[in-house]
Amino acid sequence: MKPRNLVFALPLLALSACGSTPPAQTFQPLNYSYLPPILLKVSQVNVTDHYVPTPSQAEMAGLDPAPPAETLLTMLRQRLQPAGQPGTATVTVQTAYVDKVNGNLTGAMVVDINLASADGRATGFTEASVTASQTAPDAGDKDALRAALYNLTQTLMTQMNVQLQYQIQHNLPNWLSWTNAGAAGAGAASAGGGAVQATPLPAPPAAPGGATPTSLPGANALGGPAQ
Repeated sequence: MKPRNLVFALPLLALSACGSTPPAQTFQPLNYSYLPPILLKVSQVNVTDHYVPTPSQAEMAGLDPAPPAETLLTMLRQRLQPAGQPGTATVTVQTAYVDKVNGNLTGAMVVDINLASADGRATGFTEASVTASQTAPDAGDKDALRAALYNLTQTLMTQMNVQLQYQIQHNLPNWLSWTNAGAAGAGAASAGGGAVQATPLPAPPAAPGGATPTSLPGANALGGPAQ
C-alpha cells in the first residue's frame, strides 16, 4: 500500500473499531405500581428504613441498577395503603441488601409491620423475609456484575411481594380491607391492563416443616390477586 493510501485507511480502521463497541446496557426501573394495593384498616401508613449497609453491601448497591433498599421502599409505599379507619401502620425495612461473598451474590430483605389503634396501643405485628443467591460473574466484568445484581434484586422483590401479602393475610386478617370499591378507587390494574378483583385470597396450605410458600393460590407471580 502506498503511503498516501495508508493515510486514508487509518481513519476508516478507527471508525470500524468504534462501530464494533457494544451499546451500553439499559435496565428498566423495577416498578410495582400496577399491582393492587393492600388496603389496611388504618388512617396512616408510615414507611421507614432502619437498614444500615456494610461497606461491601453499600458498594454492591452502588453498582446495582435497582438498589435494593430504594426499590423495596418504593414498592411498600405503592402497595400498602390506608383504608381510612382509625389507627396507624408502621412499616419498617430492617434489611434490604445484595452482597458478594466467596464468589456468590447473596441478598436478603426483611420488612416489619406494626399496627396500633387510635390511642397508640400495639394491636398487630407481622414480618416478611426473603433470601436469594446466585453465582457471581467473573471478576472484573462490571457489566455482567451489574446485570447479575439487577436480576438478584428482581428475584428478591418478586418473592417479597408474595411473602408480604401472605404474611399480612395470614397474621393480620382483621386489619385488611378488601373491597372492590377500594381497589377501584386506588386505580389498581393488572399487568395486562384489566381490572383486578380485590377479593381475599385463600390462605395456602402449610408447607412441610412450617415453611411458607413462594406463591399463593389465586395470585400472580408478584403476589397480586388473580383476575
